[in-house]
Amino acid sequence: MDRFMNWLYWALLSAFFAGVTAVLAKAGVEGVDSNLATAIRTVVVLVFSWIIAFAVAKPGEMLNFSARTWWFLGFSGVATGLSWMCYFKAMQLGDASRVAPVDKLGVIFVIILAAVFLKEKITPQHVAGGLLVTAGAIVLAWKGK
Repeated sequence: MDRFMNWLYWALLSAFFAGVTAVLAKAGVEGVDSNLATAIRTVVVLVFSWIIAFAVAKPGEMLNFSARTWWFLGFSGVATGLSWMCYFKAMQLGDASRVAPVDKLGVIFVIILAAVFLKEKITPQHVAGGLLVTAGAIVLAWKGK
């Protein structure tokens, strides 16, 4: 239970900050190029991340990272950048309350990709939850007349 609460605590904080991010991003991309806005946000994230890393971690440990770790972290960074660029463009063009739920369909891709590449088992819980997430995103993104 202790391990469950540990990751759940951090996951809930992540969700909260993602919500704050969506609202701030929508306000921040108004009237500016979305790619430039993403670049500015990325610089802030970069500086903030290094401040946290120096405060709580040992950055020198990265000298011991394997080549595999570097490759995966690098590709993850590229995927993050592409995600952010698409997200900011979507925020610029759509309502935050509609864009953010569609963005959360990433959960479905995580379930599928984790099964294929990480050999994680897809359970009935994953299927049911995935369907509910998909249904929720559709309901929230759907613009009625």
